[in-house]
Amino acid sequence: MRITWIKPEELLEHEFTQAQEEGKQVEELRAQWQEMKEQARDLAQLRHWTETFWQRLAVLEPGPWERDEPSELAAIFAAAAPERWPSSGDLDPAQVEDKIKGGWLGRAAGCLLGKPVEGKPRSWIRTLLEASGRWPLSDYFTAQGVPEEVFREYTWHRSYVEALKENIVCMPEDDDLNYSMLNLHVAEQFGPGFTPEDVLQTWLTTLPVLQVFTAERVAYLNALRLLEPPETARFRNPYREWIGAQIRADLWGWIAPGNPRLAAELAYRDAIISHTKNGIYGEMFVAAMIAASFTLTEIRDIIQVGLSFIPAKSRLSEAIRFTLSLYDAGGHSFESAMDKISERYGRYHWVHTINNAALVTAALLFGKGDFERSICYAVMGGWDTDCNGATVGSIVGVLLGAAALPQKWIAPLKNRIRTSLQGFDNSSFDQLARRTLLQAERFDSISTKE
Repeated sequence: MRITWIKPEELLEHEFTQAQEEGKQVEELRAQWQEMKEQARDLAQLRHWTETFWQRLAVLEPGPWERDEPSELAAIFAAAAPERWPSSGDLDPAQVEDKIKGGWLGRAAGCLLGKPVEGKPRSWIRTLLEASGRWPLSDYFTAQGVPEEVFREYTWHRSYVEALKENIVCMPEDDDLNYSMLNLHVAEQFGPGFTPEDVLQTWLTTLPVLQVFTAERVAYLNALRLLEPPETARFRNPYREWIGAQIRADLWGWIAPGNPRLAAELAYRDAIISHTKNGIYGEMFVAAMIAASFTLTEIRDIIQVGLSFIPAKSRLSEAIRFTLSLYDAGGHSFESAMDKISERYGRYHWVHTINNAALVTAALLFGKGDFERSICYAVMGGWDTDCNGATVGSIVGVLLGAAALPQKWIAPLKNRIRTSLQGFDNSSFDQLARRTLLQAERFDSISTKE
């Protein structure tokens, strides 16, 4: 039976990397683990030894960022500098609905664009496109005209078939969209007072365990051990700063139009199920940007609002500010900026929050509010291509509104989405936008706008 992401020895090895990224001194322990791995008689003995190493990791001295990267909401806001923003009061319901629908459609199109090359190296994505005369990316991927030799080292992501241009009949099922629909269900079911426990309970009753990944799968397992949030995120979860929370942000932004503080607070309740520190900040950053996109018109202002809701001395904040500095200095193309970003943050796993958030920021900045250019940059940048395409598509989709999105990208979706989530399969994006608008009106009753 093949079950990934939760094997004890796999978790421990990822924890060595995570602890090192947090600034802890793990080199000696990691070397000892490698020696014992070689000496293990069998898998049972190896897994017995993992317990010893978890205990030794648990007593290591905290890293240098410990005080600057809190995981509690009040401390996060205290370490951030939330900005004021224009009220959404001038938007009528029809405008809000159009922007919400733009977010849904933009998220779907960006996700679908990135599916065939998810997790593939940036250099190979370029090779693939150049070999068929399609660089730079400007349309959905196709297998037509791609020479067979391109696939000697890498091939498409396993879910590529239904995402190729010649095969698209709707938005196929994807975890990036499943979470948006699941969170809509949470909002409808539990209302403004929903808790992390409500969200986690919805996971357990709605999502099969193998339909969640990395940090979410560990949190799921921890819930079955009868742990509760935030311990579900903290107990032996080496993926706690990976991208899983960031891809769950959108619904909270869509139901808080013009109110990024509320969006960030709602995102926090969701994030702490499975993430800590920068993993939490990624979801808050994206949710706040989406909320700000309802009322602001400049991409850089939108990014600055999102940035203001995460701790100023965090590693994620540093990565976003570094990306902003590349853009502001001038003289960079998206590609040359990505060279710098890859050089500085390429050490992170391709599913990590920090490097992918920097890529998203670059795609937004260099995309300059153009939908096609923005989502194509997000995918050309590599790493978690479907997640990044979805996030960028959602932000620019809200900014522009559904009516302004290019039919080239939207028409192939045929206004339909597939999912295994009960009550959502074969929904139209019109229906999802209307349902989301109702929650935006409902959640405004606890508005925290200043």
